[in-house]
Amino acid sequence: MSRPTFFEVEPYSTVGDIKSLFHKSYPHWYPARQALKLDPKEKSLRDDEILQSLPVGTTATMYFRDLGPQLGWTMVFLAECIGPLLTYLLFYFRVPYIYSHRYAFTSSPHPVVILACACHTFHYMKRLIETIFVHRFSHGTMPLRTIVRNCAYYWGFAAWLAYYINHPLYTPPSYGEIQINYALVMFVICELGNFSIHLTLNSIRGDGSRARRFPVPTKNPFTWLFFFVSCPNYTYEVGAWVSFSIMTQCLPVALYTLLGFIQMSIWAKGKHRAYIREFKDYPSLRMAIIPLIL
Repeated sequence: MSRPTFFEVEPYSTVGDIKSLFHKSYPHWYPARQALKLDPKEKSLRDDEILQSLPVGTTATMYFRDLGPQLGWTMVFLAECIGPLLTYLLFYFRVPYIYSHRYAFTSSPHPVVILACACHTFHYMKRLIETIFVHRFSHGTMPLRTIVRNCAYYWGFAAWLAYYINHPLYTPPSYGEIQINYALVMFVICELGNFSIHLTLNSIRGDGSRARRFPVPTKNPFTWLFFFVSCPNYTYEVGAWVSFSIMTQCLPVALYTLLGFIQMSIWAKGKHRAYIREFKDYPSLRMAIIPLIL
């Protein structure tokens, strides 16, 4: 869009108000699809920013950018979770044309394959429940093109690791039941820890207070990891996938875990830096994702 559009608003109006006015003039560009900037090279303005608090005079020029089709975060997480959940089960039940025809709808003789399916299913069922009942999203939407890329990543990796774990020629872990059982205990601890952290974060965002504050440990022992890291939800998430890698002794799972750790480390360090900038009394002992290291 190249031609200018003019709006007359009050000084206490927000950027969100301007987006609403823009939407009335151009219904195709709903507010979630708009990005408004004071300078084309600067960051987009937040919806809650008030005009009189911005570095502008009685008139302001804002630059519009179309973010493309958007989808709500709840739908994003549902798509990212349901896909891997169902994809894995297709390989577990060995539907026809995945493996040799003689293996169609057969089951693996190895108990670890059944256990792996149970753990994988539990993990994504937990994420679905959290998406519906626990998570509160700070950003309302995600671009559709990003959703397609993310789904391809999660669904693709789920198919790759499921193919090998449920393959008729799959061999159990080298150290047998000892390796499997220790990994299972670690997996359960990490899943409970991850869920506990998400509940704690939800209670902070949903207590009705407008004051911003950083998360702190509670009486729940799983939250005590807040003493050492800013994002223990990522710490527990990585731990769950490390334990799943040990349990299955499967290279694709290990690679997925490594890539996930790299991405979650980037997110955690970004969140950690944001906490330090915003809160002067932020605990100095805390690291981003790994206690005392990273």
